[in-house]
Amino acid sequence: MSLLTTNIIPGNHGRVFGTNAKEDSDLKLIKKSILEINGIKDVVINNQIFPREITVYSIKIIDIHIIETKVKSVGFHVIPKENLNL
Repeated sequence: MSLLTTNIIPGNHGRVFGTNAKEDSDLKLIKKSILEINGIKDVVINNQIFPREITVYSIKIIDIHIIETKVKSVGFHVIPKENLNL
């Protein structure tokens, strides 16, 4: 495990997650819950593909586990997709 695989790194690249949510209202609920986390700058939803993707941008290093736990609290799951190629 490295810093890049277990965290969201600040910057313009963000971190992509897959989710089991399908409805727009559910995706908006996930976005709202993630934005409540201190240090999250933006959450972008890609509902044009399946499974749906959420890209999370931060202003500080945030553990992926925090994102997963926050989304589980509203009844859904997110799984980090690929690692960053910096």
